[in-house]
Amino acid sequence: MSDTTEKTEAEATTPEPHERETTDERGASILRQVVGSNAAISILAVVLALILSGILIAATDPTVQSTAGYFFARPTDLFGAAWSSVSLAYTSIFQGAIINFQAVGFAAAITPLASTLNFAMPLIVAGLGVALSFRTGMFNIGGQGQILIGAACAGWVGFSFDLPIGIHIPLAVIAGIVGGAFWGAIVGFLKARTGAHEVIVTIMLNYVALYLISFMLRTPGLLQAKGSTNPQSPATLPSAILPNPFGAHFPLSLGFLIVIAATFFVSWLLNRSSLGFRFRAVGENPHAARTAGINVKNVYVWAMLISGALIGIAGATQVLSTLTTGFSSGIDAGIGFDAITVALLGRSRPWGVFGAGILFGALKAGGYAMQAANGVPIDIVLVVQSLIVLFVAAPPLVRSIFRIPAPGAKPRPTRSAKADSKKMAVVTK
Repeated sequence: MSDTTEKTEAEATTPEPHERETTDERGASILRQVVGSNAAISILAVVLALILSGILIAATDPTVQSTAGYFFARPTDLFGAAWSSVSLAYTSIFQGAIINFQAVGFAAAITPLASTLNFAMPLIVAGLGVALSFRTGMFNIGGQGQILIGAACAGWVGFSFDLPIGIHIPLAVIAGIVGGAFWGAIVGFLKARTGAHEVIVTIMLNYVALYLISFMLRTPGLLQAKGSTNPQSPATLPSAILPNPFGAHFPLSLGFLIVIAATFFVSWLLNRSSLGFRFRAVGENPHAARTAGINVKNVYVWAMLISGALIGIAGATQVLSTLTTGFSSGIDAGIGFDAITVALLGRSRPWGVFGAGILFGALKAGGYAMQAANGVPIDIVLVVQSLIVLFVAAPPLVRSIFRIPAPGAKPRPTRSAKADSKKMAVVTK
């Protein structure tokens, strides 16, 4: 009797075949959703970029080229040299961007991490500005001009007024925000009132800002340092320089806290506020948003104003860092265009942009270490960034390489499903 009871309980707890298939299908469906998500596609794009860049590093290595001459005699020499070249290059990037295992002491070991965050600081906040415009359905290509105007405003406040540090730093940062917001609002106003395309306007305003700042840096009484013939501003006063609370071994200013606060703000703005809802509604379908009663023209103006303000913070942090000789017209350092890449990799999501900015900061910081340690050209970093953009902009290509089904596509039938279909076909006949 007990044996019969145990068998009955076992049979009751054992799932039927169709229940097992349903569980397997659910698990496979969840796995497909995770692998096919935007975050996974971005990660796979980075992996592909690193693989292809590794091939390029190996192909340009002199040792690999010499071993390729006798490949058919000893093929292992070629593979060994290629592996050594690529592994050393990527190890140098890691040690130059995250942790240097060869350094003496913990503080010196994590100094590369500070360099990564320092490079990432303007990239993140500028990427947030570009991402916000993307979510509104606009393409802000004017990051260079907005950084230049923001840097000029922050720099002018930084060297013109001798104020207490608690007033001088916030005032200089606000000046950079206002400058970038003004330059971005011009684009939104022209698009709203005249229908001008924001891509053309932002590109043209980049040139306007560049030549305007260059003129002001060559004109005494405007931005040029007194007694200097170089196109350079006076040095920022110590009371306006963002302090470094971590010491010389961790060269990271408090500007990174501003960047974190900006990330929280953009996340709240897009996901929690009514203005952010209007931004997203216009970005999805401006005609439907207009039908729902949203003032699309005002949304364009506000979106570009806030986008420019965020990018202006990047200009302010560039100027208010530990500058001792003032700034020049090259203060943007290509950040305005790199921010587009950061926003694309982050899928225009605030915390995705934050992570993408840190990745690109690590590539920049590690690229110099790679060049110094192995002689690999730092242009390889630009190749990695370009390949990341290529793969991020072409999700179908990434899905086809890794055999990931597109969203909404019918899953491939399992072996059991194929067997059941064949049985049904036999029974039907």
